[in-house]
Amino acid sequence: MSLIELVDLGYHVDDTCILKEINLTIDRQEWVTIAGPSGSGKSTLVRIIASLLSKTSGELNFDDDPIELYDPISYRRRVSYSFQQPTLFGNTVQDNLQFPYDIRQMPFDRDRAVRGLEYVGLAASDLAKPVVDLSGGQRQRVALLRNVMIYPEVLILDEVTAGLDEANKAFVWSMIRHFNEDDGLTIIAITHDQAEIAAASRLITLTAGKIDAGGAS
Repeated sequence: MSLIELVDLGYHVDDTCILKEINLTIDRQEWVTIAGPSGSGKSTLVRIIASLLSKTSGELNFDDDPIELYDPISYRRRVSYSFQQPTLFGNTVQDNLQFPYDIRQMPFDRDRAVRGLEYVGLAASDLAKPVVDLSGGQRQRVALLRNVMIYPEVLILDEVTAGLDEANKAFVWSMIRHFNEDDGLTIIAITHDQAEIAAASRLITLTAGKIDAGGAS
């Protein structure tokens, strides 16, 4: 049974068609890579799946129900979106990792935070580290950890390794592989990176707002 189903989904802004006749199903624990030229509609598509934009035609079903039946806040806790440029807030790493607990009025799970930091090459002492002192790669790792401190079902990644060096890319993809294989998260990842495209287990290619029949597998 598919977790996400798009049926003839479209998105228009005034007279401009951004997405047209998108038909796509994604199963639980799949890792789907989305590629295509700039302006092809990749980010628009995943933002619609993440409920950050509203489709203008067609259907989007999640866990067998139309997206319209979901409370947006509850839905976004199940479908988490990671931006290309990581946005951290507050003063410290802990401020960010504690945030998902605060908004749910739950106690902060420090042990889980420490395990996560250690998994991505950081340490318990980094909980107190000011976010302004983090490198770009460290900021991306902390931002991803924040998104999975309380596990979603789907993690959407919009060019999250863009601008990172090879060592930090390896850290980030190892981390995401762990989320997918060990924790059961469904991954939807946009990338322009040719190595990531070549390694994709399932590749969807968008061209001019439509899925390329020759680039879907």
